[in-house]
Amino acid sequence: MGSALTVRPARVEDVAQMALVNVRCWQETYRGLMSDAVLDDPGFLAARERFWTAALTDERYRENHVAVAERDGELVGIAMSGPPLDAVAAWARQLYVLYVYAADHGTGAGRALLEAVVDPGESAALWVADLNPRAQAFYRKHGFVADGAAQVEDGVREIRMVRGMQHGR
Repeated sequence: MGSALTVRPARVEDVAQMALVNVRCWQETYRGLMSDAVLDDPGFLAARERFWTAALTDERYRENHVAVAERDGELVGIAMSGPPLDAVAAWARQLYVLYVYAADHGTGAGRALLEAVVDPGESAALWVADLNPRAQAFYRKHGFVADGAAQVEDGVREIRMVRGMQHGR
C-alpha cells in the first residue's frame, strides 16, 4: 500500500476495470447475504460493463458524478452519485455506488471517493445493506444517519441513511 492513491473522474476507457471492481466488491461484500447464483453469474461482468458504459455515455446520466480510485494504474474503488430518483426527496444527491476493495479499506480511498461524488456540505442519501456494519459505520463517520426506511434489493435488506445540509467539515 506504499504507493499513492489517485481519485479522479471516471473515463469510458475505465469501464472494464470499473466492472471488475464492481463484481469483485459485490463478491467480497455480499457473499452469504446474496445468492451465489447472482454473484457467480458468468454474465455478471458483461452486465456491469454495459451499466458503466451507459453511466458514462448516456445523456440520461449527465448529472451523475462518477469517480474512480487508482493505485499503480489499477482501479481499487468506484463511486457514483446522481440526482435522487424520488422527485420529492429532501436531499440534493443520492449516493448510488461506493465500492472499495477490502484490501483498501481504511486507506482513505472510500472517503476520497465519497467526497469526489458528493460535496461534503451537500445533503445526500444512500441505501446500505442492513448486514454491513462496517459500511454503516463508515457512513455514520461522514454524517449519515439511518432514517428508518428499509427495502429489499436483490434479496438483501437495505436501510436508508441520510445526511442533512448542516453537515460539513
